[in-house]
Amino acid sequence: MFRRFATGLLCGLLLGVGPVMAQLKPSVRLELATNSNLEESFDVTPLGTEGVLVTVRHGDYYSSQPVKFSFQRYDTDLKPIWQSEHKIDSYFEPVRSCQTAQFQYWLLRESGGDHIQILRVNLADGQTELFKGNLLTQVDVLTFRILDNVAYIGGNYRNRPMVLVFSFFDQTSKVLPGLYNNHIQLNDIQVDEQQRVVHVMTDATHQRNCDFTIHTYSYEGKLLNTINLDGATNSLISGKLLPINNEEALLVGNYSTDCTPYSQGIYVTRIRNGEALTKETRYVSFADLKNFFNYMKPKRQQRMMDRIVRRKTQGKDTKFRYRLLVHDLIPTADGLMLLAEVYYPQYKGSTNSMMFTGGLRSFDRFQDGYRYTHAFLCGIDNRGQLLWDNCLPIKDLSSFELHPMVQASRQDDLTVLAYPQDGEITMEVLQGNKVLPEKQALSLKKLVANEKVLYSEDEQLAAWYDQHFLAFGFQKITPERSSAPPREVFYLNKLTYRLDKDGKPIDSASDDGQPTRKTSGSER
Repeated sequence: MFRRFATGLLCGLLLGVGPVMAQLKPSVRLELATNSNLEESFDVTPLGTEGVLVTVRHGDYYSSQPVKFSFQRYDTDLKPIWQSEHKIDSYFEPVRSCQTAQFQYWLLRESGGDHIQILRVNLADGQTELFKGNLLTQVDVLTFRILDNVAYIGGNYRNRPMVLVFSFFDQTSKVLPGLYNNHIQLNDIQVDEQQRVVHVMTDATHQRNCDFTIHTYSYEGKLLNTINLDGATNSLISGKLLPINNEEALLVGNYSTDCTPYSQGIYVTRIRNGEALTKETRYVSFADLKNFFNYMKPKRQQRMMDRIVRRKTQGKDTKFRYRLLVHDLIPTADGLMLLAEVYYPQYKGSTNSMMFTGGLRSFDRFQDGYRYTHAFLCGIDNRGQLLWDNCLPIKDLSSFELHPMVQASRQDDLTVLAYPQDGEITMEVLQGNKVLPEKQALSLKKLVANEKVLYSEDEQLAAWYDQHFLAFGFQKITPERSSAPPREVFYLNKLTYRLDKDGKPIDSASDDGQPTRKTSGSER
């Protein structure tokens, strides 16, 4: 994510932040001071049990001065491990970033040109390397993936898909074969580190039918296999691959019936030895999910269910028009979980551009972010059978950028779903198709005694490791009984939950609910 805010030095750590809730408790807080008058951006990369990487970019890409990248890695208690810096030319802008087990990568592109740079950061010690190359043409970059010492850069050129292969060894570029065709668009790129292959997903429109194709390439860029899934009946909108073993994988995503981005349900198909078992593909309509409509109010939900039953008795299917943001698949002991968020674009009208044409009044509309209505979770076994489904209602949550807001954390057979909103974290505990406790909300607005949060912006949440989430964003904080000016900070909050086998909260004896403040290092 790219946020233009300024940062200062480390303010300190807040421990035992309150108020505390029975289920989700803040344990450690890190603050970085900011200054909105300067041009800077923040990016947070959770590293699981290895901690977290915070990247701060200082400078203006449109000035003549170099832009400085500041990389700061912290452990799971948000204590600093190392810090490093790297300066880039101001006419190179960050386009995409991605991460492997050992490195974080930033794809930088020359403004108005074809030259690229890839900045590699060693997560162990912060050492940086810069690799320079060429895009070969003016491609609109959409996807950036890394496999070992090769970068795969996917995008569109003249409305056709193109995937560029860039080698770190000799810093040369080439184009993957078999993709640059009419009526085809790039869907996704997925790498398989175990098999050392790359899967390029494309979809194509042919006479109102949408085909979904998986092109599998070797590490060197040789086309190994092509799987085409005909969209004559149902069109696949997205596809996520999860290997089950060396011979078999599951392809899971959402589908439509009319070659549009509006989903009718989810599908699961098995792939064995490079071939799709299309006869075993299972299409599950939203109408067949038991809890998909739980986000609605009871009367509206009942009307929807009555309509579905009525149309089924008439031999008709109910048509849906849902947009889905499908997350990466979550492996489980039984198979996998599919998590997706339902959203719709928000628009605003511009009265300044209102015109009268032929006696009719018209005005321009422009997109103003996205609104999320609910998330749903499905359990699927290794043979592609739907085991259960559940739903998390989302109330009045909007975001200017479309990115995952709901995060999932696992404890045995329990799943905790949570999302940030207006300085609070809302969470729910699920066990298959059961919702265990009531939905809870944890406020991050009250920090320590005599301080309060005036507002929060760009709030994000990440499932970190074990029973821990990581919340981060911007806050403006003011003393309650002091004339001191408010401070603006970029914060990271470690949040912890503890549940028994029945999903009930376990309170730690040390959690007395009293907010205390401890510092690490000097405060500024």
